[in-house]
Amino acid sequence: GNIVNVEATVDALKQASEEAEVMAGVEISQAFVGVAGGDIRSVNCRGMVSVKRKDREITREDIQRVLDAAQSAALPSDRQILHAIPQEFLVDEQGGIAEPLGMLGSRLEVLLHLVTGNVTRSKTLLTCVNRAGIEVIEMVFEPLATAEAVLTEDERELGVLLLDLGSGTTEYALFGDSEVQHSGVLPVAAGHFTNDLAMVLRTPFAEAEKIKVRDGCCLAHMVNDDEGLSVPTVAGGNTRVVPRKELCEILQPRAEELFCMILEDLVRHGFEEAPRAGVVLTGGGAQLDGLLELAEQIFNTGVRYGLPRKFGGLVDVINSPGWCTTSGLLRWGMLAEQNRTKRRRRSPFSVREMMGSLRGMFEDLL
Repeated sequence: GNIVNVEATVDALKQASEEAEVMAGVEISQAFVGVAGGDIRSVNCRGMVSVKRKDREITREDIQRVLDAAQSAALPSDRQILHAIPQEFLVDEQGGIAEPLGMLGSRLEVLLHLVTGNVTRSKTLLTCVNRAGIEVIEMVFEPLATAEAVLTEDERELGVLLLDLGSGTTEYALFGDSEVQHSGVLPVAAGHFTNDLAMVLRTPFAEAEKIKVRDGCCLAHMVNDDEGLSVPTVAGGNTRVVPRKELCEILQPRAEELFCMILEDLVRHGFEEAPRAGVVLTGGGAQLDGLLELAEQIFNTGVRYGLPRKFGGLVDVINSPGWCTTSGLLRWGMLAEQNRTKRRRRSPFSVREMMGSLRGMFEDLL
């Protein structure tokens, strides 16, 4: 959600980091920060440049120029780029290229997935984390981090839809050909399920949350007719018995609304076919009974729960859809550190690249 009290947020961050330091036995000075919420926007864009060298060999400079060209569309002053993810490169209209460096061609194009955030909200979050004594290495759109923890390479390649059901918003990302093809945020999530129960059953929000977690279900056929539960009322502290099927009548329409909104957004952006590797549900809100089965009906494909992978020693602690984003941020940081280490191990001086650059420069002068 949005930060509405900076001081309270800073205090909470300090407390959380101190507790984490005690548990991990290390000092925390830097962090990868997950971002989500209704202010996140995503768009697919295209860039094109002419290859500069006369021998038509594509250089790193050409790649950077085409990436810059794809991002050159004027962003509103209140937006900033969080991620610029290449989906594929094209060389003289030949597509499906992941790395064009060293290829020959006259024209280089790129299809890019841009994720942007609100400048003010991003700066507010950055300020809060910094004031808590932590340097932000990178802000990461949460579904992208979650994907690192729960998706397999085969799923990314075949095509998979990742849904992250939070409290206030639901984030989603569609993968295909190993890259992000589309992503988005919807203002419908687990908190809305709870609010629906509180309103219809006339019970306090905290009680509605307990009822949802303990007895909630999205499909009536999964509930026996004789099942009932005691529901506290808002006033007077009295309770009344409510058939469990009544919970289904409240929760199912909201779940259908959420999934249909995502499906309509995918179709609107040209993704009409069901992802071949199915749908993966993550987030604390994903554990509602019947939600998986309902998703299978609406998306017309297989659905599974996402659980953190590749975390030896922590399996029992984090083996839940609610831990996927946290685990994904850890994995994102590990991969980022591995990439930095690889770059440091490379020779900072490349004769081949230097000679190629000099040759290109002299050819341009001739």
